[in-house]
Amino acid sequence: MLQFDQAAFIRAHVTERPQSMFLPDLTHHSAQLDARIQGKRVLVIGGAGTIGSHYIKALLPYRPAALTVVDYSENGLTELTRDLRSAYNHLMPAEYITYPFDFGGPVFAKLYRRSAYDIVACFAAHKHVRSEKDHLAIEAMIRNNVFNTRRLLELCTERPPAHFFCVSTDKAANPVNVMGASKKLMERVLLAYADRFKISTARFANVAFSNGSLLFGFVHRLMKRQPLSAPADVKRYFVSPIESGQLCLLASVLGHTRDIFFPKLEADQMRTFSHIAERFLDSIGLEPDYSTTEDEARAKAAAWTPANPRYPVYFFGTGTSGEKLYEEFYTTEDKVRMDRFEALGVVEGPQTDTVADTRALLDEFDQRFADERLDKATIVALLGKHLSDFNHIETGRSLDQQI
Repeated sequence: MLQFDQAAFIRAHVTERPQSMFLPDLTHHSAQLDARIQGKRVLVIGGAGTIGSHYIKALLPYRPAALTVVDYSENGLTELTRDLRSAYNHLMPAEYITYPFDFGGPVFAKLYRRSAYDIVACFAAHKHVRSEKDHLAIEAMIRNNVFNTRRLLELCTERPPAHFFCVSTDKAANPVNVMGASKKLMERVLLAYADRFKISTARFANVAFSNGSLLFGFVHRLMKRQPLSAPADVKRYFVSPIESGQLCLLASVLGHTRDIFFPKLEADQMRTFSHIAERFLDSIGLEPDYSTTEDEARAKAAAWTPANPRYPVYFFGTGTSGEKLYEEFYTTEDKVRMDRFEALGVVEGPQTDTVADTRALLDEFDQRFADERLDKATIVALLGKHLSDFNHIETGRSLDQQI
């Protein structure tokens, strides 16, 4: 494969930041972070993914006494452990253990009830817009993002941690897709429990080259000699994997209860995927060979050889359900504070629901899910009933229907 330095590329062409935007906040609050993490017991759920693993790497320098990591991916946990133990600068606690199971199941409940944790951070979620293809995919997403979160919160009421964090998404602000709507619903559930123990969350940008992301796919397409494909009109904010972990660390430990954190990024810092694809090719000594159809791009890729400096790409206008042309971190209805951190803004979330309200709300979804005649439109309508700012974009076309 052609040589590609991912970290250098992100700094130069994606975030265009020579160092993490959160370093000033980490430095300013280092004593506070150390006091709240050193010697503490930490549970990280979904810790084998990109954000969860970088959260762990941001956490370890503050010397927690114990770290438990739960993730359904056994392979992911294996690689995480190898990575942590192989790095020279990771201060591994003496008590470190991983568990490959679902945080919504009975085995996880046994784990939680037998232990006491000071910090609980949850990164397990359905994160892709493509997961709204039909009612079955949507039900699985809502059960994971909302039902499992409520189940976790109920467990935490039995043995409350000092800090509870569950990651959200920028797509929860004025959502147009079911993934964003599910996370907005999750935020409401979180806030309902925020008078029982300290709860915070974070909405943030795309994580460059995170597992399963489009940029991550560029590397795989090149390795398999397949065309690069990307929308030309969709703009996104980006943070690096390191920044994603640091953001969540700050939010999970320094946040007040009901705080919703977001990075202070301006509109001119958004990038299109097609722009990044062009820069990606340039960084490895190639230039784009533009195609007008998927078939043309596939044919060019099948005939491509390393001697050819032009690599096939297919850029297109977005037309898939739930795809927003740009993202935002907060709405005009949110109470926003920009003065508490240098690189982080905070939405001070209101408590609009009681715990009893959330139980009734999810019971309604559960009843609909039991209906054999259920379809996607019915679930979308139910989400719209409970989320006044949900304006779903439906085109009848899924991301699974394109390369």
